[in-house]
Amino acid sequence: MPRLYLEGIDFLVVDDNAFSRHIVRSVLRTLGGRTIREATSGADALKELWHRTPDIVIADWLMRPISGIEFTREVRGRGDKPYSFLPVILLTAYSEEQHVVTACDAGVDEFVVKPFAARTLFDRIHRVIEQRRPFVKLDSYFGPDRRRKQQAHEGDERRSHSP
Repeated sequence: MPRLYLEGIDFLVVDDNAFSRHIVRSVLRTLGGRTIREATSGADALKELWHRTPDIVIADWLMRPISGIEFTREVRGRGDKPYSFLPVILLTAYSEEQHVVTACDAGVDEFVVKPFAARTLFDRIHRVIEQRRPFVKLDSYFGPDRRRKQQAHEGDERRSHSP
């Protein structure tokens, strides 16, 4: 992993646990990250977005008063906000398939299970930079295409949007 790869990326780390924020910040610094801001809840992160939109958000799932899932749903909205295309990587201790599906349905770009290796976090960051899935807008969903492999389906009502 090239040390300068993440140097110009503006990160926002969202977690209500100070130790968890410290761990993520330390890993990002080790990977070459330099601009790393923090928010202690999804609510604080939403306020932060109005001041300066980061390049990538790394958010914990379980926070109050607004969880990482609720934060992501608010970010995505209907695709009409200045930050609707913001890449969101969700950190969580929940690894069951139902939780992955819930995260994808909320519009999360990538999912990282705690505890995580630095390489795993780097791989997810790399995906949102270099291999980001196209966005789709449906009546009930706006966000990255939930399918990993892009396949054309006749009669598919999906419309791709570039972030």
